[in-house]
Amino acid sequence: MADTHPRFAWFNGRLVPWEEARIHVYSPAVKYGAGVFEGLRGYWNEGEREMFVFRLREHLERLAFGIKVMRFDVTADLGQLERAVIEVVRANEFRDGVHIRLSALLDGDGEMYSVGPVTFCCTANTRPPTKALTEGLAAGVVSWRRPEDAALPMRVKANANYQNGRMAVHEAKANGYGAAILLNNIGKVAEGPGMCLFMLRGGVAVTPSVTSGILESITRDAVIRLLRDELGVAVEERDVDRSELYAADEAFFCGTAWEVTPITSVDRLPVGDGRVGALTKRLQALYFAVAKGESALHPAWRTPVYGAASARAAE
Repeated sequence: MADTHPRFAWFNGRLVPWEEARIHVYSPAVKYGAGVFEGLRGYWNEGEREMFVFRLREHLERLAFGIKVMRFDVTADLGQLERAVIEVVRANEFRDGVHIRLSALLDGDGEMYSVGPVTFCCTANTRPPTKALTEGLAAGVVSWRRPEDAALPMRVKANANYQNGRMAVHEAKANGYGAAILLNNIGKVAEGPGMCLFMLRGGVAVTPSVTSGILESITRDAVIRLLRDELGVAVEERDVDRSELYAADEAFFCGTAWEVTPITSVDRLPVGDGRVGALTKRLQALYFAVAKGESALHPAWRTPVYGAASARAAE
């Protein structure tokens, strides 16, 4: 969980004290969940005394896509939003890993069909690693299903979509699991509530396709590329049956918040030998090395916060 809140948030073009980043209780964002957001990570590199935001440009582009699909009456200024992310991290002087939330919310006092006004805001909090990163967790398939694209566009990070995940989380916890796995409307594996899923079978990494009712995850894309290009592991994107999870040699979740989190059992059946898998460990180490700038791979994925280039961008 995040710690106590920091001093500053970014709200409609300027830094404000945390307590002033507010919208009205009658806004469509509150009444109907009318908003889209991006979760991002900032990784601290102690050796370089630098914070790197992971795949910032891709997150900004996905936010703009969400604004388009939700038919808000604005066009996202990606340059301004990039500066917002940098400004809020710099202003709070973070020197540890942070989770950043960038949102576009339907403000005012309109109704369900309203398209404006739109409020942009950005917050950040430190988020220490969880035990699950090293120990893995038990996951369970829940009864709630991911909506089909004709009902809700799950590839959009719309606030209202996450009620589906919230219900899944509560069911999983009630059943004694550390995380939920959702099936889609045709009974195939979709993802977790806020994270994508991979399994390893016979040396091949398998993950549900982007037409399986999942978010088009930026972390998922990074994981696929690291597996294929750096670790030499074949990746299949396809339909996945629930029972296939029981045959997996390894499994893990991935996402901005979840990073690369091992799954050690599904529905109380052990994944492989019930311990964190060797490939998952290798992938996790590589992922963090790239994200923190400890590896020279994929420099375009890292945006420095305190460096000279970022200082100019924040001006």
